[in-house]
This record gives sequence, structure tokens and C-alpha cells, in this order.
Amino acid sequence: MTARYETPLNVPVSRAIVMKAEREACKESYLIEGRPDMFHEDMVHYVTDEQFAYAAGVKGNHGREKPAACIYMGKFFAESLILAETGNSIGAIQIAGTASQAQIPFFVTACDYTLIGEEFFAASAYLSEKPELVGGVKGQDMIKLVIIGLILVGVVLRLGFDMGIININIMEPISC
Repeated sequence: MTARYETPLNVPVSRAIVMKAEREACKESYLIEGRPDMFHEDMVHYVTDEQFAYAAGVKGNHGREKPAACIYMGKFFAESLILAETGNSIGAIQIAGTASQAQIPFFVTACDYTLIGEEFFAASAYLSEKPELVGGVKGQDMIKLVIIGLILVGVVLRLGFDMGIININIMEPISC
């Protein structure tokens, strides 16, 4: 999308192992949009593996560059609050997504839009447009519906037995 609208992109990475994959994903996106000339290797850069040093580096970058939008996706720990508050203080539109339950309140409080738990994975599958990922999400949803249905049937049966509406005595012989 940044290639389409000729918008600068800055991707700070906290894991050196991930940096190459991130660069390739960005490069491929610019190629798909027909703008390979806009891609630069330094768009994706390594900050540090240390949690709070990474947060400080990104916070400093936000303060200098004043981005219009910040997108936080993935596994976050205590740095989530620092990142979200910094983005909020500069007035950036913020979108966050994590499956980390402990960090969701910070993102919900300080970000404009938050993908919570499984929404994060569903959005990833939807945006990738890969049938196997979308099918996996649909399959999980179907299984959840079946389980919810079985729970509801169990609750209704239990209430029926407790209220005397349903009376099945297994010990009595069936008479014809």
C-alpha cells in the first residue's frame, strides 16, 4: 500500500533472524505494485533484541519522524504500552494486533483499532488471500459452532432433568 500511494515506509525489527524475511516481504510488495524503484534496503532495519532498548529506539524514531500511522502486529510484552503511548502522543493513527492477552488492554486503551486474539490470525488469513489459511479459519469457526451447539444441548437437557420436564429412567424396563 505504501508503494501505491508513494508513502515512506519504516519497519523497525527486534529480531535479527526475522529481518531478512521482512525485507523480502517488503521488496515483493513493491515489485507487485510495479514500484521496485521505491524499495530501499534500509526501510527494514534492525534495532535490537532487548525489549526496552527496542521500545526506546522505536520511541525515538517516532519522536523524530512523526509518522502518520503506526501498525503494531505480533507478540508484544511490556514494550506495548511504551509504543502505543508514544504513537498516541504524536497523534498517529494506530492499529495493533496481538494474541498476547496481557498486552491487549494497553493496545485497546492507546490505539485507534485493535485486533484481539483470534482476530489477528483471521485478518492475516483474509489479507493473504491464501485458500488454505482462510479455510483453516473457517474450519475452526465451524468446530466452535458445533461445540457451542453441543454445550447448549447439554444445558437444555440438564435443565429439563432438573426441572422434571424430561424424565428418563434407565433402570426401568421398557414395556411394550
